[in-house]
Amino acid sequence: MADVAPVPAAAGISPEEILGRYRRARDRRLPCEGVWQECYDHVMARLPGSGGPALYDGTAADAVEQLAASLLAELTPPWSRWVGLRATRAEPDLDSPAAIAEARAVETAAETLQGHIDRSNFAMEMHQAFLDLVIAGTGVLLVEEAPPGEASALRFTAVPLREAVLEEGVSGRLDTVYRTARLSPATLLSRFPRAVLPRAVRDRATEGEAAFLEVVEAVWPDAAPPGMRAPGSGYRYAAVLDDAGAGPVLLAEGRFAENPFVGFRWLKAPGESYGRGPVAKALPDIRTANKVVELVLKNASIAATGIWQADDDGVLNPATVRLVPGAIIPKAPGSAGLTPLAAPGNFNVSQIVLEDLRGRIRHALLADRLGPTLDARMTATEVLERSAETARLLGATYGRLQAELLTPLLLRCLSVLRRRGEVPAYLLDGQRAAVRFASPLARVQGREDAANALLFLKAVAGIGPAATAQIDPAGTTRWLARTLGVPVELLVGAVPASPEPAARPTPAANPSAPQE
Repeated sequence: MADVAPVPAAAGISPEEILGRYRRARDRRLPCEGVWQECYDHVMARLPGSGGPALYDGTAADAVEQLAASLLAELTPPWSRWVGLRATRAEPDLDSPAAIAEARAVETAAETLQGHIDRSNFAMEMHQAFLDLVIAGTGVLLVEEAPPGEASALRFTAVPLREAVLEEGVSGRLDTVYRTARLSPATLLSRFPRAVLPRAVRDRATEGEAAFLEVVEAVWPDAAPPGMRAPGSGYRYAAVLDDAGAGPVLLAEGRFAENPFVGFRWLKAPGESYGRGPVAKALPDIRTANKVVELVLKNASIAATGIWQADDDGVLNPATVRLVPGAIIPKAPGSAGLTPLAAPGNFNVSQIVLEDLRGRIRHALLADRLGPTLDARMTATEVLERSAETARLLGATYGRLQAELLTPLLLRCLSVLRRRGEVPAYLLDGQRAAVRFASPLARVQGREDAANALLFLKAVAGIGPAATAQIDPAGTTRWLARTLGVPVELLVGAVPASPEPAARPTPAANPSAPQE
């Protein structure tokens, strides 16, 4: 990772202790892995020859794709302004030039942040992380600083749950993350060029052996006393080589201002660290529907090809009978010959059971409530009602995702951009600027507040001029602008938007930092 700050070797814990913590956390995760694997097996097609049950029904797979796409469109829509920054200190006095200039600076920083996110691979990796969230109930997104010269300063990676071992901290968030990776000796040397490796590992890299080495990367909150912490250091980082022959070897260590691993959950039960997804809730119906479709297909093949019975009359030989047009089948006198056997199955009952199962699966995965509307010609009131229904369905989940995903994600992105000098440092202190979410789901409350305010203004106008005189038009306009996310340039007295700054060279990455 390019933006990790190095720390003295004496300040870190031993590699043996890191691996011990990792193994204990991995053992606590073992009871969940069976359920996760079954969820993945029933909603995602596996590679040929990799095992797993045969899939006959695609209802759950289609519903999972729709739910993940709906989460992406409602929370972080690609190429849309779904996040913004608000100048908190400038709000009381937006008429002064200094306050307007500060608001404009914050607005420019928000545009810079959104531009880096749009030019990165965020949409692709976020969709994959949402798939993990829906299927297993827990998703992990890695936010790194891209190498100099890339189109965006941010690089995102959806970490598969099988590679991540998580622990819940005292804050209730997944702030301790262990990620495992199997690297070849050559890849290990290129990724950690400053690491002091045992001679056996270096010999394997020189000889070009194909054996893979297991590397454990750990990120955990810095527990040092506040007076001993380095400025801006909030999380410790360490990479350890777990080699049975050479023993644990510390490859790199450092500190992050913000956690690069963002772990988030759909919902969780008390006392558990990992989340529970909607697929686990619908898993009994998914298994049953898959079995019902399998039986229906077998029954359909019997109905199409038939089952035949014949008397053992000494003439009819079943081994030589060919059921083709124009075939002549000999039989003994008085024998029934070859007769079809009635199919015992009932297709109507199977279809009734299957439709009920599919309906419950779509309901559990919100496919019947978050899908596209049947009538595209909706009035404004119908659009607001549908948005309110979406907010009601995803209210609890959205609240958790805002606390565990969106806020840490934006703080990490701002930390990377601040390190590169793209945004001012005061955006992270929480006093002069605040994060304002502008996704479609977040704008529902703003539209409702604006509608209530406009209804109030209409009622006041009907009372008479005396009541209208109590309204501050300028203050009302500023409040509506903030509530609806209107740019500050549209207000009277706003500082005109400054031209785009000339492209400046990107600062080089820290040469002493371990690369990832």
